[in-house]
Amino acid sequence: MTGQLWIIAAPSGAGKTSLVDALIATTPDLYVSISHTTRAPRPAEEEGKNYFFVRQDVFESMIQRHAFIEYAKVFDHYYGTEQSWVQKQLAEGMDVILEIDWQGAQQIKRLMPDTKSIFILPPSLATLSQRLEGRGQDKPEVISRRLKEATLEMSHCEEFDYIVINDQFEQALAELSAIITAQRLSTSRQVQKYGTLLQDLRE
Repeated sequence: MTGQLWIIAAPSGAGKTSLVDALIATTPDLYVSISHTTRAPRPAEEEGKNYFFVRQDVFESMIQRHAFIEYAKVFDHYYGTEQSWVQKQLAEGMDVILEIDWQGAQQIKRLMPDTKSIFILPPSLATLSQRLEGRGQDKPEVISRRLKEATLEMSHCEEFDYIVINDQFEQALAELSAIITAQRLSTSRQVQKYGTLLQDLRE
């Protein structure tokens, strides 16, 4: 059975990483694709766990080799998803999450129309600002820039298949889990998984 490719996008500070980490921890056969990026690691980020951190010239060489299924430049840094890893996981029946922005989502949807997508929104701009400030990682001018970029990103949320509002963490996590479960129970997936049973029941 072929796995399902998922896109989960959100503006910076919406809580996407925490939600996806919790979703992965509670959902079997669901994995996050580790992206390549040219930005420097943030505190507590690990090579090969959060991202593959590479120099810009290395990233651009990978672009020339068509190694990425999608890539984009965000905040002056490249981010990209390596195609070979994703295809291997899907072929083995694993569901894969791509944590990418709306630009990458558009690229993926054109290449793989069966991809399902979820956009995570904050309950308000004020909450988003508080969350960014609460990180203690960025200077005020960086936070201001991220809020401006967030407005652009959120304007694309209606292009996605599902929208989840991350107001209460546990509720948002439950909604994400319900979306994954519903897709796994879709007729197309069930036919792949239980084709022999369905044939027997019709005889």
